[in-house]
Amino acid sequence: MKLAFLGGARTVTGSCFLLTVGQKSILVDCGMHQGRDAEEVNSRPFAFDPSSIECLFLTHSHLDHVGLVPRLVKEGFRGRIITTSAAADIAELILYDSAHIQEADTEWDNITAMRTGGELREPLYVRADVDRVLPLIQRKHYGKIENLCEGVRYRFVDAGHILGSATLELWCRNGEEEKKFVFSGDIGKKENPIVHNPVYVEETDYLTIESTYGNRNHKGIEESIDELVDVIHSTFKNGGNVIIPSFALGRTQDLIFILNKLVKEGRLFRIHVYLDSPLAEGITRVYEAHEEYFDEEAKALFTTESSDAMRIHFTSGTEDSIKLNKIKKEAIIIASSGMCEGGRIRHHLKHNLWRKECSIVFVGYQAEGTLGRKIVDGSRKVHVLGEDIVVRAGIHTLGGFSAHADQSELLGWISQFKKPPEIFIVHGEEKASFDFQKVITEKFGYKTHVPEKGEEFGL
Repeated sequence: MKLAFLGGARTVTGSCFLLTVGQKSILVDCGMHQGRDAEEVNSRPFAFDPSSIECLFLTHSHLDHVGLVPRLVKEGFRGRIITTSAAADIAELILYDSAHIQEADTEWDNITAMRTGGELREPLYVRADVDRVLPLIQRKHYGKIENLCEGVRYRFVDAGHILGSATLELWCRNGEEEKKFVFSGDIGKKENPIVHNPVYVEETDYLTIESTYGNRNHKGIEESIDELVDVIHSTFKNGGNVIIPSFALGRTQDLIFILNKLVKEGRLFRIHVYLDSPLAEGITRVYEAHEEYFDEEAKALFTTESSDAMRIHFTSGTEDSIKLNKIKKEAIIIASSGMCEGGRIRHHLKHNLWRKECSIVFVGYQAEGTLGRKIVDGSRKVHVLGEDIVVRAGIHTLGGFSAHADQSELLGWISQFKKPPEIFIVHGEEKASFDFQKVITEKFGYKTHVPEKGEEFGL
């Protein structure tokens, strides 16, 4: 048996792991790299023949876990794609949106290239490639052990990260010996809105675990909610807008849930929330259709009508989005992308980032090299849509809204194993991964690795 780390190694995005069992090749996630050098990294040839892959497991539907699946199919993959039902519905929206962006960006770049005599390029994939992905998807439920093929069994358990997110358990037999592999996916923190808490796994021989927040702990969720309320009140009092860059999947739905709850509790009143993301609106509809994944509080609150004191406005077309630029005060605008690398959020930053009466609220992780990271790190001027914009707005980072487990919660998750696993630490910036390795070694004494991209281990 061999395990290769082809993405998400010493970096937060682009998760992709290849497990070889005899003649069988199994892929876990096939994500898109985001941040610095993203276009070049995502265009590199796969480190394997896509047609040789028997099965692709998807732990959840964030772009950094599913974003290169259409390219995989475009280049010859014809195996099964196995994930949960909610993850499958969300992946469809995510991938069509990604394809649309690929096509539009390529068209724009090629117009410029033709004018300047530059080289034309092709998109990574187009919507027709996504069409070919969908028939390959098989939908599974949490908790049931299934047979993949001779000698390989699997099960999904709830990772508590976003709707339909899963930790993958794999039992693989090669000859007389059976070994168990666990791929954590992205583990949610306890008390994430809407979804259940993560399910613990108690036994494995080999564990591949994320480390996004492997070297830090979050503020408490209630502390972050209190800060959000304070930011909204003070910003509105100063005559500005609250701009929230948010991932269309997961964080946006959590924010709607929390804002609705705050209104029902009387802590906010007469607020107008503008959801400027057709993708986020579509994903919100998927959430509403999958009540079976909700925790009890979400079932009681998320499925009821919003209070009259909270008005949610969905902006579908470009014209509706442009109209938001005329709103100068008392608006909460939620738009993607969460790291400010694309989408409509850039336009709202362009119109509000320079205004000292406004506030920019970051509620998710900002990868190295992204526009969001530059703002969070204190840049006084940033390049947005072809212009250098001075940063005068208040910048707030609310770590308690992260959907990822922090260091203490990750350690608590690992502590449930009944016998020592061999651990591979992935999906974290290099320092976070090595810091997490040190803590695991000190606390448990387990054998650990922080793989380099492309590194393969014989097991």
